[in-house]
Amino acid sequence: MGRHIRHAAVFCALLLAALLVNAARVQIVQAARYDDSPGNRRASIARYGQPRGDILVDGAPVTGSRDTGEQLRYERTYADGPLFAPVTGFSSQEYGTTFLEHAEDGLLSGVDPLLGAFPLWHDFTRSRPAAGNVVTTLNGRAQRAAYQGLAGRKGAVAAVEPSTGRILALVSAPSYDPALLSGNDPGAERAWARLNADPDKPMLNRAVRQTYPPGSTFKVVTAAAALDAGVVRDLDAPTRSPAPYTLPGTTTHLANAEGCRDATLRDAFVWSCNTVFAKLGVDVGLRDMAGTAEAFGFNATDVRVPFSVARSTFDTSVDRAQLALSSIGQYNTRATPLQMAMVAAAVANGGLVRTPYLVERTTRWSGATLAAGGVRAARQAMRPSTAYRLRELMTDVVREGTGKNAAIRGATVGGKTGTAQHGVGNAGLPYAWFVSWAQGDRDLQPKVAVAVVVEDAAANRRDITGGGVAAPIARAVMEAALASAPGQ
Repeated sequence: MGRHIRHAAVFCALLLAALLVNAARVQIVQAARYDDSPGNRRASIARYGQPRGDILVDGAPVTGSRDTGEQLRYERTYADGPLFAPVTGFSSQEYGTTFLEHAEDGLLSGVDPLLGAFPLWHDFTRSRPAAGNVVTTLNGRAQRAAYQGLAGRKGAVAAVEPSTGRILALVSAPSYDPALLSGNDPGAERAWARLNADPDKPMLNRAVRQTYPPGSTFKVVTAAAALDAGVVRDLDAPTRSPAPYTLPGTTTHLANAEGCRDATLRDAFVWSCNTVFAKLGVDVGLRDMAGTAEAFGFNATDVRVPFSVARSTFDTSVDRAQLALSSIGQYNTRATPLQMAMVAAAVANGGLVRTPYLVERTTRWSGATLAAGGVRAARQAMRPSTAYRLRELMTDVVREGTGKNAAIRGATVGGKTGTAQHGVGNAGLPYAWFVSWAQGDRDLQPKVAVAVVVEDAAANRRDITGGGVAAPIARAVMEAALASAPGQ
């Protein structure tokens, strides 16, 4: 009898060992395969099993979570979704995440190890700590002013604080409501299909992911290069520029308005003489033009705010005729609105370019700070003396030139207009640009720099100018930022 009991005991031990070996095989050796299996919903159930952390603007959340009572319990909600969509992006149970929702997903979903006071305990219990929050640098009033200014138009606005690089506004139009994509029901599928099929591309973030020919706003960069290289020493001396100007090595004539022949740099900048700046670019030379453009941020491939920004480009392999066109913001020169806001900010900040950033800090659910964004590194785009003279030129544009619509009572405003041609044979409706900065009369330094681009201005083609279409939008954004600044 005892022998049979021993045999049974050994057999049970073998079964137990086999069970343990199989469990180890499933949980260790094949864990990755099961985790990645489309049929495994544990990760999704856990991910949506608690409220998602919030994204804050001016200290108030612009996102939330709704308890659906379903297996994937919490869906994302958005306050003023279209207004903040270029910043928040979307968080969808079906289509993933974009922009801040993606860049800060670990914190917002509660899986970031920094959120757990006892991370080993959470690993053991397979639980998640409460999700954290993301505090943005946005100025709500400036964001709304930009959004309302673009109402009914296609384009983008970017605004930064020159001394720090804090992004104050980031708007793209047309926009969309990211809440439409939050769930996994047929309504979300229909919204996804409709948004992707829309020819106006409402989910495209034009402020950071779309590049445009910057047109005459690039003349800020060309003027900086000419002054730094010593090609121009006196703002009020004739530049010896013919009109029309024959592009080097070609028979193509670049025409301009009356009064641009041999114009001074001051007059050429104020009245945006293409002939003068095309010749200046050639006189400066490709090496110095490219070096100045890259010092401003062109051709950089690693800009993140924290989500990625499209590369703004200045072609470094052009001939002299192409360099002339590149120097007036045409040919292959292309820029995001955020890049052109950085150009204006560098002028306002004594020639220093601050890397832009969008996250002020991240916090626990209780409000305790986890990490601070902080002011990023700076690089010198031009000499301080050059920046001082460019501030003078940009102020002249607003006071007596093409940028009068950007003037603000009680503030010094500098600006540069631009009308960028594009399309085959320049057949496309021109883009209207305006870049600017503003300093309140009681401020010690400029408080805001703005770039506005309008793709389809509602005007006759001959009336489309940055000063007439884009400058009023920039003025509204600057007024909002100045009104929100301390001491205003």
